[in-house]
Amino acid sequence: MNVTPNTKTCRESKVIKTGRVFPEDTNNHNTMFGGKLMRDIDDVASISAARHCRCECVTASTDSVDFLEPIRKTDSVCLESHVTWTGRSSMEVFVKVVAEDLRTGTRRVAAHSFLTFVGLKDDGTPAEVPDVVPESDEELYLHNSAPARIQIRQERRAHSKELAKILDENKPWDN
Repeated sequence: MNVTPNTKTCRESKVIKTGRVFPEDTNNHNTMFGGKLMRDIDDVASISAARHCRCECVTASTDSVDFLEPIRKTDSVCLESHVTWTGRSSMEVFVKVVAEDLRTGTRRVAAHSFLTFVGLKDDGTPAEVPDVVPESDEELYLHNSAPARIQIRQERRAHSKELAKILDENKPWDN
């Protein structure tokens, strides 16, 4: 793929955020709270999406966050995100989480996630977003494997809509 005025490289949307793990970020196992990490993942992914489309954007979905290794109080945590795939108005963003033991320097991929964002015009309707051009081996792999993830998302969304039809909307105390 060639870069044109209607395309951007994955690199142009890259966000890197590194921080320490503090005691208030940990659970009773002395590892980082999953919810705190999920918030940080959505944060960096939203910046990548906005950098790519240069418009307002909203989170449309978060695929499962795969927690692969515990993140401990002795670690720093580095989140790296970029746009991997685009549709007409949607963008898939990949977030890789690398933990580094600050005493030994050992680094490990601790988690990863894919999120989908939709670009919005000022009136709140979907905005057309630029195509994305992968360059590195990692970017090419993520880009080329995106159609399979998109198919899974579409199936999951259809299932979620079916489930929502049978869910009770009444107040629990009124049942």
